[in-house]
Amino acid sequence: MTFPKIDFEALEKSHWSFADRENAKLVVEFVQQIMNAHNFDEITRLYTGQPYKQHNRNIADGIEGVVKTVGDLVKSSPEFSYEVKHVYVDGEYVILHSHATLKAKHRGDDTQGFNIVDTWRVKDGQLVEHWDAIQGISFSMRLYALVSGGRVRNKNGVF
Repeated sequence: MTFPKIDFEALEKSHWSFADRENAKLVVEFVQQIMNAHNFDEITRLYTGQPYKQHNRNIADGIEGVVKTVGDLVKSSPEFSYEVKHVYVDGEYVILHSHATLKAKHRGDDTQGFNIVDTWRVKDGQLVEHWDAIQGISFSMRLYALVSGGRVRNKNGVF
């Protein structure tokens, strides 16, 4: 199965500092591995034991929570992918604006899938905190978000 590859150089901004670039690159590489390549073993190997505070109330804290949630999604939707449209960096915060789709045929179709804004806090070269805002685009994705969004799995709050 072929998955999209995030083109970091196309997203990079000329005004970024060296630290901005390194933080953005870390986040984009993480997203490529987990959301597109579905390389859960490598993500687990690289990030287990590091602090990772999750603010999406439906995902448990720690990298294991993210791996489980995305892994469960990929089991039911193996063509799931994540196209990063924009990257913004503000110090230790990296924000991705992305288009996620469940089916390969919906990639690039902005009437399908999800509009997602993710924010990570990067400290000392580690992903330490994550927030997201997810908007279903099509009716079925808005309904899916409504039905699946109920169980709270961490105590961190959304802010």
